[in-house]
Amino acid sequence: MRQIPEASAAPPLLVVLSGPSGVGKDAALDALKLLDRPWHFVVTATTRTQRPGEQDGVDYIFLETAAFLKMKERDDLLECAQVHGNWYGVPRSQVRQGLQDGKDVFLKIDVQGADTVRKLAPEALFIFMIPSSLDELRSRLTLRMTEKPSEIELRISIAESELGRVGEYDYRVVNEDDKLEQAVAEIDAIITAEKCRTRPRVVDFI
Repeated sequence: MRQIPEASAAPPLLVVLSGPSGVGKDAALDALKLLDRPWHFVVTATTRTQRPGEQDGVDYIFLETAAFLKMKERDDLLECAQVHGNWYGVPRSQVRQGLQDGKDVFLKIDVQGADTVRKLAPEALFIFMIPSSLDELRSRLTLRMTEKPSEIELRISIAESELGRVGEYDYRVVNEDDKLEQAVAEIDAIITAEKCRTRPRVVDFI
């Protein structure tokens, strides 16, 4: 009889979640955290102003520009970029520690950051979240009341450009209004499917 190979634990994944501003990435990640999976969610460092209700070290690591640039100079950031006039970056130590602990590591970064990670870790898993329409996205941006009308139109323009790059990602997930649970379930299902690959993704760039 043919011997059945022993099952072994799949290596941890590096999961990159991208999508236009306002598409619901933060809401999706908050819901994913409630699933209590062996996942590590990297907290992004940023120089943007802290919004009402946001917690430093939980939603973002809020830094002065000088402190952020010092991290950049020390190569403490896996990737960083200026978006809408503010710096955003992924602390390298968080990614390294999560993978060493055997946890799937989630990064929430834009398409620029994804380009950098793709070069460093081509075996990472790339997921792009999209709205059902640009009108829906404009409505979400308007309702959150954190940008001026001119800023909203700039974000819509950038979103159109970003949506043209969906094909560079492994999966796309549509986040429709009032259907966040479905989007979250799809991301969870993607992770489950990836764990069943006969040729698992192995991230070893760190």
